[in-house]
Amino acid sequence: MARSLRTPGHRALMQVLIETRKEAGITQQELADRLNRPQSYVAKVETGERRLDVIEFIEWAEGIGASPALLMDRVAKAVPGQ
Repeated sequence: MARSLRTPGHRALMQVLIETRKEAGITQQELADRLNRPQSYVAKVETGERRLDVIEFIEWAEGIGASPALLMDRVAKAVPGQ
């Protein structure tokens, strides 16, 4: 199995996270503040240096005002070959 930080699926996840944050009009710093994390945490997730676990994904979705289920659906549709 390929390393998940560099797979097309992970790249699709990062792209969706970035797009939905920007669509919500939220900066990396604003999201970091909502998550009680440093801005570098958001940057590392969005550049693929850091993975999110499921709980962190839910917190991220809620931090940008999105439904975790709908955000996951968007990710699933963005993954190549799905």
